[in-house]
Amino acid sequence: QVQLVESGGGLVQTGGSLRLSCTISGLNLDGVAIAWFRQAPGKEREGLAYFCTGDCDPYVAQSVKGRFSISRDVAKDTVFLQMNSLKPEDTAVYYCAADAPMVVITVVMLQWDPSTLDYWGKGTQVTVSS
Repeated sequence: QVQLVESGGGLVQTGGSLRLSCTISGLNLDGVAIAWFRQAPGKEREGLAYFCTGDCDPYVAQSVKGRFSISRDVAKDTVFLQMNSLKPEDTAVYYCAADAPMVVITVVMLQWDPSTLDYWGKGTQVTVSS
């Protein structure tokens, strides 16, 4: 059974940092891409970044570039989202998702329907206070 479990969310002040983790089990990560999304109340789910285990470069969306970065711990099958200089508008539930690289790339970069992706975690809440 495939499971994606997010952790690391919480309450932080403006300007603070958080590192979110997405731990994956039951899925062969070779040839898979892992993406991070967020969804604020009343807004659509937004693709933030992805990390491929194959032949593609990590990607961070322009909306958070320079503040967020994505990385992977191979040994622990975990993908991280490092978030720095957090702002109140970053408040949202953050999700990780997995699928074949071309599907992930298309969804995140072209902002296609995120429900296209096969595997999702349940999310972790990030709240940034002003």
